[in-house]
Amino acid sequence: MKHVKKPVFFVVFLLIAVFTYFTIAGFSTYYGDIETVHVRGIEDIRWGIDIRGGVDVTFTPTEDYDATNNEMDSARAIIETRLVGKNITDYEIYVDYNSDRIICRFPWQANDDNFDPEQAVKELGETAMLTFRKGYSGEIPEGGTHEDLPLVLTGADVSSAEAMYMRNDAGTYEYLVDLKLNPSGKEAFKEATTEAQADGSRISIWMDDVEISAPTVEAVIADGQATISGGFETYEDANDLATKINGGALPFKLVTDSFSTISPTLGMGARDAMAVSGVIAFALISIMMIVMYRLPGTVAVISLAGQVAGTLAAVTGFFAFNDSFTLTIPGIAGIILAVGMGVDANVITNERIKEELHAGKTIDGALYAGFKRAFSAIFDGNITMLIIAVILMGAFGTPDSICSIILTPIFTWFGVSTAGSIYSFGYTLAVGVVLNFLFGILTTRLMTMSLSRFKVFRKPALYGGKKAERSGN
Repeated sequence: MKHVKKPVFFVVFLLIAVFTYFTIAGFSTYYGDIETVHVRGIEDIRWGIDIRGGVDVTFTPTEDYDATNNEMDSARAIIETRLVGKNITDYEIYVDYNSDRIICRFPWQANDDNFDPEQAVKELGETAMLTFRKGYSGEIPEGGTHEDLPLVLTGADVSSAEAMYMRNDAGTYEYLVDLKLNPSGKEAFKEATTEAQADGSRISIWMDDVEISAPTVEAVIADGQATISGGFETYEDANDLATKINGGALPFKLVTDSFSTISPTLGMGARDAMAVSGVIAFALISIMMIVMYRLPGTVAVISLAGQVAGTLAAVTGFFAFNDSFTLTIPGIAGIILAVGMGVDANVITNERIKEELHAGKTIDGALYAGFKRAFSAIFDGNITMLIIAVILMGAFGTPDSICSIILTPIFTWFGVSTAGSIYSFGYTLAVGVVLNFLFGILTTRLMTMSLSRFKVFRKPALYGGKKAERSGN
């Protein structure tokens, strides 16, 4: 990186500026009254229960079903899967085995101004039985039901469903749902698709008596992996079906026993106070960095802005096909702490550059040696913080999260406690630390090296050195 070209600063600065703008404002297009979101902004953040409140809902089996404890645990896991599938991490789920009740609390979705608990409950998807059947609704005889169609699979035979997209022959993107079956459904689906392909029929997918998809079988599925295509206008449509399929292996049908709203424990005022505090702190830090470190301090402020934008983008979902992450008050604290780590990284680097200049090195030599000497200290501090964030996400996240899976051998001894507010803190902290490596080290170095190629910026005083010190070439 000794020979970074002059235009690099302007390219990196422009990319950070554009990225920051879209992260804050988002980007949507309109066709009449229909809005299509392409990039999510900060208004699309889903705030946690502590900030915005949410809904409290109680699910029970139908009156004629006596659920076992294992079946109640299975139903609880499925509801949890549906929540996580929508990126809702700040939730609470309790099982009352004595009265066969599942109590679930989760936050309102972004831009929900109606605060209708009944509508919010529907966001979890249908709490119904999932079935795959030979034929489709148009083949049901008059007066009949979907049960008149031959049963192929139930939700218990599906291992996983995942939304995906691919470019088709026309050059546009087509949205699909990729299915993976358990061994219990692999052979049955092979036989059913063989028959359906031979007679040109369909295999429909049902939630109770509602048909949610009826694709035509174009090939025999012998490997237990199938693809549902057609009928998905957006990624959200495909992901919605995948979420329903993943959560459809209920051992019994659930009904909504009751629902009510939850008041926020801290409220939007606490969120706004933390946001204002963060902006003021960022402004003061920016002034301090520029006054103390001059040109490198100015570059550091630009990099810090990019780091904050990157963290917010990871929370908003940024691209429209990702759901926004649930952000709590501790999550905001994680963002602020990560920015503090970014400031620390830039302070260490700039102090090393000053030391090299005072030792008599040229600007090029001081910059190269300063960044090299600072890296080990920055790396150690950030890796330590990243390990802490991963442990927090593993300890307080969902059991099927990657951090929980990695740390399973440890938590087998101590147990796991799902707490969305702490998970949010670990998530924003981890994202901020990772971005610190990108913005606090890489982009800062690129922009500083690039500016040092301009003659006007070859003065040692601009880097914290003394006027008498050599500028070098």
